[in-house]
Amino acid sequence: MDIKFNRPKGFGEILDLTFKLSKYKFSDFLLINLIFMGPIYLLQIIIQLMSGVSFFRELGTGNVWYEQILSSFEETGSTSLGADLGIIAVSFLSIFLFPVAGAAILIAINHMRKNEEYTVGSVIKEGFSRYGPILGSSILFVLLVIGLVFIPIIIVVLVGFVGALVNPVAGILIAVLLFISFLIGIGLLLTKWGFYFGSVVLDGEAIGFSRSWKLTKNRTWALFGLYLVFSLIVSSISYAVEVSFGIFLGNSVLLSIISSVVSLFTTMIFSVGYSVMYLDAKTRHDADDLKEMIEDYNAVQS
Repeated sequence: MDIKFNRPKGFGEILDLTFKLSKYKFSDFLLINLIFMGPIYLLQIIIQLMSGVSFFRELGTGNVWYEQILSSFEETGSTSLGADLGIIAVSFLSIFLFPVAGAAILIAINHMRKNEEYTVGSVIKEGFSRYGPILGSSILFVLLVIGLVFIPIIIVVLVGFVGALVNPVAGILIAVLLFISFLIGIGLLLTKWGFYFGSVVLDGEAIGFSRSWKLTKNRTWALFGLYLVFSLIVSSISYAVEVSFGIFLGNSVLLSIISSVVSLFTTMIFSVGYSVMYLDAKTRHDADDLKEMIEDYNAVQS
């Protein structure tokens, strides 16, 4: 498969390349996700079975079938505090495993960019070689996201509450506009810092935030749009599958298995999309640096 990595790509070209790579290396990328995400999903399913959730079809109370299906999601979620705590504990383990899967996929695509051969085992090994910086920077990024989300929510609630006391309509309108403004601002900031991961994995950065800021120069809005598109694609697929099967299966173990399989697929798409975006930003940045070096050289010579 002849893929031109080493030139800047437009919005549509990045999307097209993402799906081409996902199809071309489907088995490799899915296997990487399965190795790291599979055990987490398996433990969650075992906990559900041990807590008494039906395997094929979970029904709650109600007079008609759709009421029974809907109530199954409410009742199953509150049947066992121990099961809920077990699910939370297992999910917490994903923080330590999932980033390595993303790193392995990024490393594999980078090898493809260089026309180098690789194996699933070799890219996983390379991913683990950067495990410390990957985990540390990822935790910092999560804390950064929490701070960026938590503080604006407090501001919006306070402004909306005070505004509603003065003028209910104006207060709600101001709160909504403020919420949208904060949402876009947070999205742009996270886009500016979001390439920390690729910088840590491929460029040897300890944290990667400053490197990410440079890589997104003059491309923040386009990259923000790509993040939105990939998020919409992933969430739409997940929602469509869960709703379609949930109508018949309720909140059963089988629905969890189906959702987990879909999650392996959608996570793969997002990881590949992120990798393509990062390598494109890296290509653009390296080209800009080369141009600056040439301009500086010409200025010295003249």
